[in-house]
Amino acid sequence: MNHDRAFILQALQGPKSDATARVSRVSPTPVQVPSTPDQTNTPPRQTPSPAQRTSPRPESLTRSASPAKEEQSPETSLSPQLPRTFVTPNQFVEPELLYGVSFGFNTPPMKVSMMQGPLPNVIALPYGKCPPMHIHARSWRQLLKLMAKLSGTQIEPSVEAMAVTKGELKLRTVVQFFKVHHASPDWRTVIYLTIDHPPPPDHRYSNGDVNVLPYSYSLSSLPTLLSDGPESQVSKYYTIPATAKTPLPKLPITMPSMAMYLASALEDSRRALGDTSSGLRRLAKMVDQFYPNERGSLGVEAGDEEVRRKGGRALIGRLIGRTSRPERGRNADVYDLVTPFVPDEWG
Repeated sequence: MNHDRAFILQALQGPKSDATARVSRVSPTPVQVPSTPDQTNTPPRQTPSPAQRTSPRPESLTRSASPAKEEQSPETSLSPQLPRTFVTPNQFVEPELLYGVSFGFNTPPMKVSMMQGPLPNVIALPYGKCPPMHIHARSWRQLLKLMAKLSGTQIEPSVEAMAVTKGELKLRTVVQFFKVHHASPDWRTVIYLTIDHPPPPDHRYSNGDVNVLPYSYSLSSLPTLLSDGPESQVSKYYTIPATAKTPLPKLPITMPSMAMYLASALEDSRRALGDTSSGLRRLAKMVDQFYPNERGSLGVEAGDEEVRRKGGRALIGRLIGRTSRPERGRNADVYDLVTPFVPDEWG
């Protein structure tokens, strides 16, 4: 009877998505995961509570539960218990937003396919000599819309970065648009992320030049796509500068706040469309040129005072397709609960 009951409960749960049913960590150094022993001849054990679960953080930050709590007698369980899974807001991301998406410290893939593996809940950035982290999507809008929904993901400095630095750490972001060959009409969007690194006194670097990579990008070999410079026939990049309205974001930062930062950078660029003395307008011109059908839903337009007045939550609502509250029904309000947005510096 217990076997039949477990089978029925398993059937009601349905299949799990491989891209969202687990939590993971993205870092240049893989975290060692202990192997699971064969449980064929092992008696059933009571599933630990969520508070007893091992954190997905690195081993140096994890704390194991006490042996008294881990070793529980199987006789204390009066009924069979099914294994529990982590539930994060990332599990509610639509599958179509994951098509053509990749995260990693390697070169973005040329082939467009469904994202493999789970969505990361922690992106740990090193300090110093390491390739930049990339997030790749098929378009600017897809990238911002995905990031606005990943409220379970946070970008933060690695343990080693916090150990070798003092004070606050800030993020340096480079936006790139590229296509796989000259004849292709489709431009993809990539953002590269590194921790800001002050240049040495003898280093000649213009901090506000959008056509020059930040100094932190010179500490390791450049990704192949960035090696062609800021302007070529198949790739173009733009270094987001620090402005009065859009300073460099502080770490840690959530993905929805990162989406707000990118939208604010696009707004800065749109305000500079009439300024021919600087390259600040390049980002807006590239977004409008490469994605003409998406214009008007990619950021805060110059005349959109209502969205600007309401702040980050209104913009994030626009990115993920929410309507104003009088038009929203009960399902939309429930959606707020299962995909919470917690505003911070950029929200």
